Amino acid sequence: MCGRFAVTLPTDAMAQLFDALPANDLPEVPDYNVCPTTRIATVRAEEGQRRLAPMRWGFLPQWYKSPTDGPLLINARAETIADKPAFRAACRARRCLIPVTGFYEWTKDGDGNRLPWYIRRADGDTLAFAGIWQDWARDGEALRTCAIVTTAANTKMQAIHHRMPVVLEPADWPLWLGEAGKGAAPLMQPADDAVLEFYRVDPKVNSNRAGGPELIEPFDD
Repeated sequence: MCGRFAVTLPTDAMAQLFDALPANDLPEVPDYNVCPTTRIATVRAEEGQRRLAPMRWGFLPQWYKSPTDGPLLINARAETIADKPAFRAACRARRCLIPVTGFYEWTKDGDGNRLPWYIRRADGDTLAFAGIWQDWARDGEALRTCAIVTTAANTKMQAIHHRMPVVLEPADWPLWLGEAGKGAAPLMQPADDAVLEFYRVDPKVNSNRAGGPELIEPFDD
């Protein structure tokens, strides 16, 4: 599961990291509290060129009559993605990378209070989540939409959540994007325990209206 994340890498650095041609209408960064249904930066391969371009975070199957016609599909489970009617075509032909600095998960204390955690790469590098995308259009409205692929949590992440995004290493980006042929299914596995680290952050992030770099700073209550 991934329901909120942070992006701090400047657009030009993001384009350089992924060797991608940037669009002119990318979301502003930094954003320390990216929420579902907002526009996010994604990387896809098109005609031999990687493109860094915005998509709506919230996958819309073509049969949705409106963006709110069905469940909000921000995540796609790796275990069922090839069989679900909403995702199976995109899984085969429309895969993308979603650059993220870190993401949030929540646990609860004995009183039921939500305790936020921030998860990032232990080496400080940018995370690249596996994603899928879909064009949707109805009644003059057209959106390019995406979802984050998730898998079972690794042993370390199980301390705070039973699911985690699929994290792709640079060597795997060409295969996921379809640049290196087929056979990307084996990539949809939990990251090694050493890849990620996490720590408590300020409960202010419980609000989707919160913002600022303090949201990702360690919090000691």
